[in-house]
Amino acid sequence: MGSLDPRRLSVYVVTSTGFVPGRGHRDVALAAIEGGATAIQLRAPELADPQLEQLATELEQACRAASVLFVVNDRVSVAAAVGAGAHVGQDDDAATARLELGAQHPLGVSVDTPEQARAAAAAGADYLGVTVWATPTKPEAIPRGLDGLRAVAEATPLPVVAIGGVNTGNAAEALGAGAAGVAVIAAVGAMPDMAEATRRLAEAVTRAWGPR
Repeated sequence: MGSLDPRRLSVYVVTSTGFVPGRGHRDVALAAIEGGATAIQLRAPELADPQLEQLATELEQACRAASVLFVVNDRVSVAAAVGAGAHVGQDDDAATARLELGAQHPLGVSVDTPEQARAAAAAGADYLGVTVWATPTKPEAIPRGLDGLRAVAEATPLPVVAIGGVNTGNAAEALGAGAAGVAVIAAVGAMPDMAEATRRLAEAVTRAWGPR
């Protein structure tokens, strides 16, 4: 599709559980919205579809009220049911996801190479995700480094989100390598004050961009 405003991807928070006892996906998402996140991804593989749909419905409404982009990880049928976008990986069929979501909802695709980036664009993706640095939150993801990020960003006009080991200290490096935004998990979900952590990430992004 390629019609998504890249600015909506600049501060992208992926939900999590397990970092702090008693803290769940809802807590992370709402704190990130409060802190100025521009996008929220609900990533809850442990939830069955009915529970995921209930939570996604609540978060979609909260994100819409705050003008924050909202996507559901992997479960395209749930995303479509609640009127959200979706983010899928290489094990999923992006073209099928595009059809299920319809044209009006954003589709993100995780890619590793320029070839995968071009294929995702042809399938109707709105944005791409690239793992830049190693991360314990997703150890199976192979880090591509800044050069890999740059290669993907140059392969298509689609905006690219950098994920994997991203934090306030290295966000500028990812943006300088061509990312339109930075996505974090632990850098918000594991922090004592998640809203403040999101604000600090947003400030780091703003500093990296400079006057625009």
